[in-house]
Amino acid sequence: MSENPAESHSPAAPEPGTDAVAAPTAAPGTHDAHAVSPFEVRMPTGTDDPLSSAEIESYRQEINRLDDLIIDAIRRRTAISKAVGKTRLGSGGTRLVHGREVQIINAFRDALGPEGPAIASALLRMGRGRLG
Repeated sequence: MSENPAESHSPAAPEPGTDAVAAPTAAPGTHDAHAVSPFEVRMPTGTDDPLSSAEIESYRQEINRLDDLIIDAIRRRTAISKAVGKTRLGSGGTRLVHGREVQIINAFRDALGPEGPAIASALLRMGRGRLG
Protein backbone atom coordinates (compact mmCIF):
# COMPACT_ATOMS: atom_id res chain seq x y z
CA MET A 1 0.00 0.00 0.00
CA SER A 2 1.31 3.43 -0.88
CA GLU A 3 1.96 5.98 1.84
CA ASN A 4 0.59 8.72 -0.44
CA PRO A 5 -2.79 9.71 1.06
CA ALA A 6 -3.92 11.15 -2.27
CA GLU A 7 -3.91 7.70 -3.87
CA SER A 8 -6.97 5.49 -3.84
CA HIS A 9 -7.16 2.76 -1.20
CA SER A 10 -9.54 0.46 -3.01
CA PRO A 11 -9.02 -3.31 -2.97
CA ALA A 12 -6.79 -4.90 -5.57
CA ALA A 13 -8.45 -6.49 -8.57
CA PRO A 14 -8.71 -10.29 -8.48
CA GLU A 15 -6.16 -12.31 -10.39
CA PRO A 16 -7.35 -13.29 -13.88
CA GLY A 17 -9.29 -16.56 -13.78
CA THR A 18 -10.23 -16.29 -10.09
CA ASP A 19 -13.14 -14.96 -8.11
CA ALA A 20 -10.87 -13.63 -5.37
CA VAL A 21 -12.50 -11.57 -2.68
CA ALA A 22 -10.39 -9.03 -0.83
CA ALA A 23 -11.49 -6.72 1.94
CA PRO A 24 -11.18 -2.98 1.29
CA THR A 25 -8.36 -1.19 3.05
CA ALA A 26 -8.29 2.17 4.78
CA ALA A 27 -5.69 4.88 4.50
CA PRO A 28 -2.98 4.75 7.16
CA GLY A 29 -4.16 6.35 10.39
CA THR A 30 -7.84 6.17 9.43
CA HIS A 31 -10.58 3.76 10.45
CA ASP A 32 -12.68 1.84 7.95
CA ALA A 33 -15.43 -0.19 9.63
CA HIS A 34 -15.50 -2.54 6.63
CA ALA A 35 -11.75 -3.20 6.48
CA VAL A 36 -11.01 -6.65 7.83
CA SER A 37 -7.92 -8.03 6.10
CA PRO A 38 -6.38 -8.44 2.67
CA PHE A 39 -7.11 -12.21 2.76
CA GLU A 40 -8.02 -13.33 -0.76
CA VAL A 41 -10.46 -16.14 -1.44
CA ARG A 42 -10.04 -18.35 -4.47
CA MET A 43 -13.46 -19.61 -5.46
CA PRO A 44 -13.28 -23.04 -7.11
CA THR A 45 -15.08 -23.19 -10.45
CA GLY A 46 -16.03 -26.84 -10.09
CA THR A 47 -14.64 -30.28 -9.34
CA ASP A 48 -11.61 -29.78 -11.58
CA ASP A 49 -9.94 -27.17 -9.32
CA PRO A 50 -10.88 -27.94 -5.70
CA LEU A 51 -9.21 -26.17 -2.80
CA SER A 52 -6.09 -27.91 -1.58
CA SER A 53 -5.83 -29.20 2.00
CA ALA A 54 -3.47 -26.31 2.75
CA GLU A 55 -5.96 -23.78 1.31
CA ILE A 56 -8.79 -25.28 3.36
CA GLU A 57 -6.69 -25.07 6.53
CA SER A 58 -5.78 -21.46 5.72
CA TYR A 59 -9.43 -20.60 5.08
CA ARG A 60 -10.48 -22.23 8.37
CA GLN A 61 -7.88 -20.19 10.23
CA GLU A 62 -9.22 -17.03 8.59
CA ILE A 63 -12.80 -18.03 9.49
CA ASN A 64 -11.70 -18.51 13.12
CA ARG A 65 -10.01 -15.10 13.08
CA LEU A 66 -13.12 -13.49 11.63
CA ASP A 67 -15.32 -15.26 14.19
CA ASP A 68 -13.20 -13.74 16.96
CA LEU A 69 -13.62 -10.28 15.40
CA ILE A 70 -17.37 -10.79 15.05
CA ILE A 71 -17.70 -11.96 18.66
CA ASP A 72 -15.72 -8.95 19.90
CA ALA A 73 -17.86 -6.60 17.78
CA ILE A 74 -21.09 -8.18 19.07
CA ARG A 75 -19.95 -7.82 22.68
CA ARG A 76 -19.09 -4.17 22.11
CA ARG A 77 -22.37 -3.53 20.27
CA THR A 78 -24.31 -5.17 23.11
CA ALA A 79 -22.60 -3.06 25.77
CA ILE A 80 -23.22 0.14 23.80
CA SER A 81 -26.86 -0.78 23.19
CA LYS A 82 -27.41 -1.55 26.89
CA ALA A 83 -25.89 1.83 27.84
CA VAL A 84 -28.22 3.63 25.42
CA GLY A 85 -31.21 1.64 26.70
CA LYS A 86 -30.38 2.33 30.34
CA THR A 87 -30.11 6.04 29.58
CA ARG A 88 -33.40 5.98 27.67
CA LEU A 89 -35.22 4.15 30.48
CA GLY A 90 -33.66 6.41 33.13
CA SER A 91 -35.08 9.46 31.41
CA GLY A 92 -38.59 8.00 31.14
CA GLY A 93 -38.28 6.60 27.65
CA THR A 94 -39.29 3.19 26.35
CA ARG A 95 -37.18 0.03 26.29
CA LEU A 96 -37.12 0.05 22.52
CA VAL A 97 -37.60 2.47 19.68
CA HIS A 98 -39.62 0.57 17.09
CA GLY A 99 -38.58 2.73 14.14
CA ARG A 100 -34.90 2.29 15.02
CA GLU A 101 -35.27 -1.50 15.25
CA VAL A 102 -37.05 -1.64 11.89
CA GLN A 103 -34.26 0.47 10.38
CA ILE A 104 -31.64 -1.98 11.71
CA ILE A 105 -33.55 -5.06 10.54
CA ASN A 106 -33.99 -3.56 7.07
CA ALA A 107 -30.30 -2.63 6.84
CA PHE A 108 -29.31 -6.22 7.71
CA ARG A 109 -31.80 -7.59 5.14
CA ASP A 110 -30.40 -5.28 2.48
CA ALA A 111 -26.79 -6.18 3.30
CA LEU A 112 -27.14 -9.91 4.02
CA GLY A 113 -30.28 -11.09 2.26
CA PRO A 114 -32.93 -13.35 3.78
CA GLU A 115 -30.80 -14.31 6.82
CA GLY A 116 -30.19 -10.66 7.72
CA PRO A 117 -33.36 -10.05 9.76
CA ALA A 118 -32.69 -13.07 12.00
CA ILE A 119 -29.14 -11.86 12.70
CA ALA A 120 -30.38 -8.32 13.38
CA SER A 121 -33.13 -9.63 15.68
CA ALA A 122 -30.60 -11.63 17.71
CA LEU A 123 -28.38 -8.57 18.09
CA LEU A 124 -31.32 -6.40 19.10
CA ARG A 125 -32.41 -8.97 21.74
CA MET A 126 -28.88 -9.10 23.14
CA GLY A 127 -28.87 -5.33 23.53
CA ARG A 128 -32.30 -4.79 25.06
CA GLY A 129 -33.40 -8.22 26.31
CA ARG A 130 -36.40 -10.25 25.25
CA LEU A 131 -39.75 -8.55 24.85
CA GLY A 132 -42.94 -9.77 26.48
